[in-house]
Amino acid sequence: MKRKLLSILLTTSMLAAVLSGCGSGSGGSESAPEPAAEAESAPAEAEEETAQAPEAEAEETASGEAITLKWAIWDKDITPYWQAIKDTYEASHENVTIEMTDLGSTDYMTVLATELSGSGSEFDVVTIKDVPGYATLVSKNTLEPLDSYIADAGIDLAQYGGVDKQVTVDGSLYELPFRNDFWVVFYNKDIFDNAGVAYPTNDMTFEEYDALAKQVTDTTYGAQVYGTHYHTWRSAVQLFGVLDGQHSILDGQYDFFTPYYEMVLGQEDEQVCRNYADLSAEGLHYSAAFSGGDVAMLNMGSWFISTMIANIQSGEYDASLCGNWGMVKYPHAEGVEAGSTLGTITGLAVTSVSDQKDAAFEFVKWVSGEEGAKVMAETGNFPALMNDEIADIISGLEGFPTDAESKEALKVSNLYLEVPYAENVSAINDILDTYHKSIMNREISIEEGIAAMNEEVGKLGQ
Repeated sequence: MKRKLLSILLTTSMLAAVLSGCGSGSGGSESAPEPAAEAESAPAEAEEETAQAPEAEAEETASGEAITLKWAIWDKDITPYWQAIKDTYEASHENVTIEMTDLGSTDYMTVLATELSGSGSEFDVVTIKDVPGYATLVSKNTLEPLDSYIADAGIDLAQYGGVDKQVTVDGSLYELPFRNDFWVVFYNKDIFDNAGVAYPTNDMTFEEYDALAKQVTDTTYGAQVYGTHYHTWRSAVQLFGVLDGQHSILDGQYDFFTPYYEMVLGQEDEQVCRNYADLSAEGLHYSAAFSGGDVAMLNMGSWFISTMIANIQSGEYDASLCGNWGMVKYPHAEGVEAGSTLGTITGLAVTSVSDQKDAAFEFVKWVSGEEGAKVMAETGNFPALMNDEIADIISGLEGFPTDAESKEALKVSNLYLEVPYAENVSAINDILDTYHKSIMNREISIEEGIAAMNEEVGKLGQ
């Protein structure tokens, strides 16, 4: 009964993911952030104010008097975890009422920035949808630094896989992540079985991944099988290069992209994957490509798990073509730890105007901790905190692959944000997007494209 309920929630959750901010914007992924204004460092006086927790607030919380926390969210009616978080938290905190305000998913971060900049804002907790929007809110001094709260609570930030360092601003952290979408490799078991080739593993180097894709490719006309597939997002190719933990899209010098462009364009030449120009012209979605049954492997985010499960169960996807699927961890460069992957996070922050900061942080801590993670997992979503218990909940969902490798793929060792914090990240995204398209359309060479990226991003620092 529980699995059937989770399946229903999962279908609703999948619809929410499609409707609430997925697109091919900056960063080039389904959950890509929207452009934001350049951020400035928060002034020292803001830090001084936030260092003093109001005594009345602490007394009120300790005395058990009624507290109402106002929380900014989006798409309340089609996103199951909002209400589930509210109900579960209130059940265990009888004196607290969570009052949600739906700002809508369209331009959510822009609307939120406007709300928080106004003198009438009464939000205590706000949801952070993307990193550029986060940068804007920090620059406007609308978020409370959480460092002292985190230290007092004894929170181990290592449980978030290093994400905290990528959203730290001038030494301070202004949000805690509670949702995490990360990239894995989906694969069609039937294709590998028919080819007599062993399945992908959770510890593949790029060389092994490339060889495996070529091994299962069949170029026979009318029976074509593509060894792998790359969606047209920049992140599907470029961001292989950041998995070593030494590079990011902020570097300014992008020669480390070279081997990955060479690999993907080489695969195109050998018909191991579909041609980028054709995909762009036809508008073929990655879900249609993989569910069609002629793609052996697909690099994609964990959000696609719920789509696969729901659409196979509903009959929208033909189970005979793609129903026998599994997933493994992202490939990695030689010498890089397996389980290193790309990700996007959704976080929670306390507003600087809240007069209930202690109670607000208690809510943020709970949602981003183990209890909140269970709620997220039970609604078919991926929490930022992942342990064996949480992985068991997700892998126990009806329709999730039953093999051990797929469950193991849920464990991330190093999570690198597609779009880390930076003042000029939107401008960098635009430049990298432009020359990625030119390289993949073969309008310019890899060498020329990367030289142009280096030059144009370099100008931003002048």
